[in-house]
Amino acid sequence: MGKTKHTGPMQLNKKWKPSLWAGFMPMGLGKVKPHHIRDTFKAVYENRDRLPYAYRILTQGVCDGCALGVSGLYDQTLTGPHLCTTRLNVLRLNTMPAIPAKYFEDVEALKKLDSTELRKLGRIPYPLSRKPGENKFTRLSWNEALDRIADKMKKIDPKQMAFYLTARGITNEVYYTAAKVARFLGTNNIDNASRICHSPSKTALKRSLGIGAASCNYKDWIGTDVLVFWGSVAANNQPVSTKYMYAAKKAGTKIIMINPYREPAMENYWIPSITESALFGTKIVDDVYQVNIGGDIAFMNGVMKHWFEMEEESPGSAIDLSFVQKHTNGFEELREHIQKQEWNMLEQSAGLSRERMIEFAQLLAGASSGIFIWSMGLTQHRFATDNISQVANLALLRGFLGREHCGVMPIRGHSGVQGSGEMGADPFVLPGGDFEPKNKARIEKLWGFPVPDWQGDSIGVTLENTMVSEEHERKLKLFYTSGGNFLETMPNPDFVRTCLEEVELRVHQDIILNTSSLLEAKEEVILLPAMTRYEQPGGGTSTSTERMVYFSPEIAGPRIEEARSEWEIYIDLAARVFPEKKHLIHFQSAQEIRDEIAQMNPNYEGIQHLKNRGDVFQWGGAWLCEGGECPTPDGKGNLIPIEIPECRRTEGQFYVTSRRGKQFNSMIYSATDPFNAAKRYDVLLNEEDARSLDIRNGEAIVVYNQYGTFQGRARFAEVRAGNLEVYWPEGNCLLPKGVYEEHAKIPEFNTLVIVEKADTFHAQKDQKYVEKRIEDLETTVE
Repeated sequence: MGKTKHTGPMQLNKKWKPSLWAGFMPMGLGKVKPHHIRDTFKAVYENRDRLPYAYRILTQGVCDGCALGVSGLYDQTLTGPHLCTTRLNVLRLNTMPAIPAKYFEDVEALKKLDSTELRKLGRIPYPLSRKPGENKFTRLSWNEALDRIADKMKKIDPKQMAFYLTARGITNEVYYTAAKVARFLGTNNIDNASRICHSPSKTALKRSLGIGAASCNYKDWIGTDVLVFWGSVAANNQPVSTKYMYAAKKAGTKIIMINPYREPAMENYWIPSITESALFGTKIVDDVYQVNIGGDIAFMNGVMKHWFEMEEESPGSAIDLSFVQKHTNGFEELREHIQKQEWNMLEQSAGLSRERMIEFAQLLAGASSGIFIWSMGLTQHRFATDNISQVANLALLRGFLGREHCGVMPIRGHSGVQGSGEMGADPFVLPGGDFEPKNKARIEKLWGFPVPDWQGDSIGVTLENTMVSEEHERKLKLFYTSGGNFLETMPNPDFVRTCLEEVELRVHQDIILNTSSLLEAKEEVILLPAMTRYEQPGGGTSTSTERMVYFSPEIAGPRIEEARSEWEIYIDLAARVFPEKKHLIHFQSAQEIRDEIAQMNPNYEGIQHLKNRGDVFQWGGAWLCEGGECPTPDGKGNLIPIEIPECRRTEGQFYVTSRRGKQFNSMIYSATDPFNAAKRYDVLLNEEDARSLDIRNGEAIVVYNQYGTFQGRARFAEVRAGNLEVYWPEGNCLLPKGVYEEHAKIPEFNTLVIVEKADTFHAQKDQKYVEKRIEDLETTVE
């Protein structure tokens, strides 16, 4: 790891620079853009019944929105206050009163509401139960609820139970306790929301660099020569980061976006807390490379191919040979692999010309520093780990690692999820390391009880295990989920619905209702009311994208009378299953959990000292792999040759990927996308593609494949030809079930589809027409 320490926030250069303005019209009048002032007043109105408490949450607590790590109104990147509409949107989750009891009397009425309407009803007030055929939830005491769950656990094989934790403001203390309790109960079936988003990032960085997190800081953005956003729309998902981009532009940084869609939010943004930007907007990206969906590996191979060609003419002109020779393995193997690549194949797969690839290669070759940032545009593919290892290849070849203004950063979309795997709430890891014999033995010695030997299942496989035969040892019979809504986050919602209803006992530990908590189970559904992070006795900690571990204190205010801290619920339940061993799992306070985390995960030495508002430390130092030294067995990074994935399609077929609008994970806050004015059922497609199909802008269309049918409207957009974007989760019906990335087991969130005018599709009297087109599609995929 690194020895250099983070030096704290820096001053923002506020000197006006008109060359960066998005336009001369004040406040972006007439532009399609977010309305920050309006949204702020809306948040104030929504929280009007508890404004003092809302104010204390904003000014005292660590943000439970994205993972930038804003504590109170301040962070470790720039001085001055920071507040964004993402944080304001989720604020109401923390201030809502309890759901009135009358709503639990009619489940059928609740089922008519969508998740947005359910959310607005309020907080879950007390434990509730619903059995098959019942149209209401019945109130339970905590003892009744936990005894029922414990009794079920005693009757089934531990392989037949599974735990899941969402990204909803959950603290390190909760992730850690859940990870420990799961193993105490005898199961390794525990997963979390972060793994569905970024597990390939960790897997790839581990094999390439020996690390499992961002190697650099947000401060490094400001002054780096080149800042590359790869499949990441930070302006939409991490809005405060636009201030860092603004500061970077002022420092002369070139910002590049690589994405199939020219995201308007990354082109121009009006940053409300900076007067200049609020008035005239800021041009963010300097250039956009519109790759095909799934074409990133070919694009990166093209970049490296040009570098190797440059090296033949002038050694050291493109590749940092000194760094490579001293700090990497596999250089010759990578060069041989790349030299075999044909330019026409690279162009076809990437969707970009050789000239454009060379242009990007020359930009990086001429830069003395650079940072690569990515998100789900790279991770949610069946070849995601290879995508990220390719990014690592670029960083290693240029020596963009282990020093100021350089690094690789999987940017996180939810507060604290960086810590979920580091706490062991993951089927493939334990606290402080991977699920391997040496770390397992260490954990068992410290915990005082055995950890199951068998490999736990990822959440996708866990759900599929509801459908196996009764005799199967992993037939899922008890599913315990802390937050989460798989109906709206996983591929193939109809299949997911069937899976959830097949579980015998399903437990939803949450703060609000969602559509999945209203589904029946074979025996019983139990709802448990959880506290938010701001209500947690003794406070809690969360880990940001840049490895900052922040303390968020308990904040005085109104409480949901029967809500309990999530870590307390887990240990109470475990004690009921194995009362004779409960001393091995017991914690008296959140402080005791932090003390144990410091023992279990060496990187978290220091967490035990976080006790007051504003307390923070960064594990691993300012830069992981400082000086080029990687925490791999030989201290070197690994250059890995990556094959181009098969991405074939024939005429009339398109690759589709998903896009977020104004939402936080699956929680939707507006039916209209503030960046492009699209509606939730609009399909973003290239105008030339549309014209070839005789489709007009705004016309009703049908997008379909062997997995499902999506009916929406065409919306012309600057999308790479041959590619489509649909909104998530509305478009999840098109995604395949049971398709997972080989190394990290992340579900595939991209697929091949057919597009037709709605009247053409519905006019087909003979179903064989559609079946034949789907058959042709399946043949292409095979």
